[in-house]
Amino acid sequence: QVQLVESGGGLVQAGGSLRLSCAASGRMFNNNQMGWYRQAPGKQRELVAYITSGGILNYPDYVKGRFTISRDNAKNTLYLQMNSLKREDTAVYYCRYRPIPYSSKDYWGSGTQVTVSS
Repeated sequence: QVQLVESGGGLVQAGGSLRLSCAASGRMFNNNQMGWYRQAPGKQRELVAYITSGGILNYPDYVKGRFTISRDNAKNTLYLQMNSLKREDTAVYYCRYRPIPYSSKDYWGSGTQVTVSS
C-alpha cells in the first residue's frame, strides 16, 4: 500500500502562484509514475502533469508553460509549482502514484482545494 497526502492548496488571486506538495509513504516501487490530476465541480477528473521515476514529464496544453512538476525521490515527495493561475484552474487537485509497468495498483490522495479568484 502507498499513502499519499497532499498539501499547499488554498485561495489565490488570478495571476498568482501556489505550490502543492504530495508526500508518499508505504511500500514504494523503484519504477513509478507520480502525477497531479484535478477535478472541478461538474467536470471529469483530468491530468495536470506527471513525472516518472526516470524523469519523463508530461503536461497537457492547458497548463504547459505555467505549471512545473518535480519530485524529490529522497523525500518521496512530489511537487507542483503553479504560476499565472487562472479562474479555470479552480479545482480539487489530487496526487496519483502508479508503479511501472501499470497494474491494478493505483493510488490516490484525498485531494487539496485550489481556488482562484478574479
